[in-house]
Amino acid sequence: MPIIYNEKEKTFHLEGKDYSYIIGIAYDQYITHLYYGKQVQMVHPSRRMVARELGFSPSPLAFFKNRSVSLDTMPQEFPSFGYGDFRIPAVMIEQENGSRITDFKYQSYEILDEKPIIKGMPSCQSQENETQTLVIHLMDEVLQLEACLYYTVYHHRNVLTRFVKLVNHGNQHLKIKKCVSCSFDMHDKEYQFLQLHGTHCKERHIEITPLRHGITKIESRRGSSSHMLNPFFALLRKDTNEDQGEVYGVNLVYSGNFEGAIEVDQRDTTRVQMGLGSFDFSWNLLPNENFETPEVVLVYSNTGLNGMSQTFHDLYNERLIKRHYHHPIVVNNWEATYFDFNEEKLAALIQSAKGLGIETFVLDDGWFGKRNNDECSLGDWKVNLEKLPGGLTKVAQMAKENGMQFGLWFEPEMISIDSDLYRAHPEYAIRIDNREHAVSRCQLVLDLSKKEVCQYIIDSISQLLDTVPISYIKWDFNRNITETQNPSLCHQYVLGLYFILDTLTAKYPHVLIEGCSGGGGRVDPGVLYYTPQIWTSDDTDAIERLFIQYGTSLVYPPTTMVGHVSVVPNHQTGRVTPFYTRGIVAMSANFGYELNPQVLTKEERQMVKQQTKLYQKIRKCLYSSDFYRLRNPFEGKDCAWSFVSKNKKQVFVMYVRILNGATNEFDWLKLKGLQANKLYQDVQTKEIYTGQELMNVGILLPRHPYDFHGILYEFKQIN
Repeated sequence: MPIIYNEKEKTFHLEGKDYSYIIGIAYDQYITHLYYGKQVQMVHPSRRMVARELGFSPSPLAFFKNRSVSLDTMPQEFPSFGYGDFRIPAVMIEQENGSRITDFKYQSYEILDEKPIIKGMPSCQSQENETQTLVIHLMDEVLQLEACLYYTVYHHRNVLTRFVKLVNHGNQHLKIKKCVSCSFDMHDKEYQFLQLHGTHCKERHIEITPLRHGITKIESRRGSSSHMLNPFFALLRKDTNEDQGEVYGVNLVYSGNFEGAIEVDQRDTTRVQMGLGSFDFSWNLLPNENFETPEVVLVYSNTGLNGMSQTFHDLYNERLIKRHYHHPIVVNNWEATYFDFNEEKLAALIQSAKGLGIETFVLDDGWFGKRNNDECSLGDWKVNLEKLPGGLTKVAQMAKENGMQFGLWFEPEMISIDSDLYRAHPEYAIRIDNREHAVSRCQLVLDLSKKEVCQYIIDSISQLLDTVPISYIKWDFNRNITETQNPSLCHQYVLGLYFILDTLTAKYPHVLIEGCSGGGGRVDPGVLYYTPQIWTSDDTDAIERLFIQYGTSLVYPPTTMVGHVSVVPNHQTGRVTPFYTRGIVAMSANFGYELNPQVLTKEERQMVKQQTKLYQKIRKCLYSSDFYRLRNPFEGKDCAWSFVSKNKKQVFVMYVRILNGATNEFDWLKLKGLQANKLYQDVQTKEIYTGQELMNVGILLPRHPYDFHGILYEFKQIN
């Protein structure tokens, strides 16, 4: 049994594959955090003595004569506000009299042999007999407000998921100002804090800092999970590396404003929280209504960062992503033409891609309304017949005649001021009537908190999917939300987005949707639930992509990333990298091209054929493999990673030398995850090695002839 309640000791023991998470009931009232870490069979009674007197830490009135009992020093699972705990609260409720004080106390518990569904929001799924869920019921008696804490344990994974439901049983009209999905207090501060930060074209770069006293916080206030900070962080023990040490990973299954916070207090204990962003947030909770938070995924690893990553990867591939598709090799016309195309130009581009092994042609921005630049027509999802007199059906037919399927770019959540939609329905845009608009990329955001707006988007996309053979959608989101007069709007917006995506994916299960937000501005588990692959960054430079894909892989599977070979000099960096290296980096994700096949040389066309043929082979392994990071580009002058099939019989290793040197040093690249006593053959050289040798001695890398030199190794296990 993964969840056991000890009546005598008043403890809940949650047990996953290799971890224990132990909760106590203190003084029959307070839910306390006792332990989270490597699996243990029991906890000593001394661990439940959570009280210790400390100056300026007040006690509840019931403990007037016992000054050692203070919420300010007690390790808690759902800390309230204003009743003696001066650390960051998990919940803040504004009442009709203006008070925000709450006092949640233990009422009861239940254990479910299933994983509950969170209404209106994505969450990880489970199969029969795979999970158990503990529900702890707390009550604020004054408000008659119930808090239900949900903990789901996966029997054979190092995963614990959490969310909270608030239920208003009283008569007051309450306002939720904050409610995180997950809060717990660790007993020391000997951790490092890992986060993924960035900006447009430089997403998810790794930053590791020591914990310090006070509050360390990551958040998004932009209406989406953002390029700048991802809804993920990890706590690392100080001796942790890729392959050893304890790691606690925290990831929010949500696509809007979020906050993750760590507070090291006066006693050197560490409070950990993740959930909805509380900045400019308020949600009305009327009598008999309830409110559910998004899901948080907690991952424990005692085998370093790689162990954490593989747990996230397997969970998301197997239990989060809604449907699995054939992920085609695409060519996208954006960097080939931008807005400057017509039917004749597209015909030539499509015909030039014939025979290269490309499986889908994707038509990007510029096909609708009067869209010849980024200043108009968003929301007018009708084909521009001046550019495309035969309509999209003609373009799809041209793709089919040249051996490809057809994909199409949309930006459904946006509206241009210069558009028929805005002229007819200015109220569809998020705006404030008596103030000027803030524009970004010359556009406004549609108000997805309105049902009629959501239905307009569903109808517009459905009309095209019903009449044009579209197998692939690139769904873009190119600006963040401003002018949010209503403090509940950003959360309502995300719920509206999920409703749209849920409706469309159910109605058109054969259509693969690729998520995009100016590249990687909305890379999170909430979007991944509906869009099984995401355009990882608008930066297509292969060397920049090493850093972006390496950082992204800490949490998100390479199978969810998209990588394209683009032209050189690169349009973002001006860098010139070898065609072969660009292919290696892109093939570490869902593969494709962002260029015009017409301008390829004869040699480059031959390389495209070789790359597409090789990727079709790699793709089979990619989707049934374990991913290992071998060289960290943030720490040196090269980068390497590998894919090892689950049965250990096939291995692909991608290596890129970023900057070359004049010396001819000997450099051995050690592999991971092989079977030590088995033989592996290098498919290209036919040389044979033991798995033990490849892992402990490694591959002797050749001398690199120039900067940005890439190598792809393939090994297969032989008898």
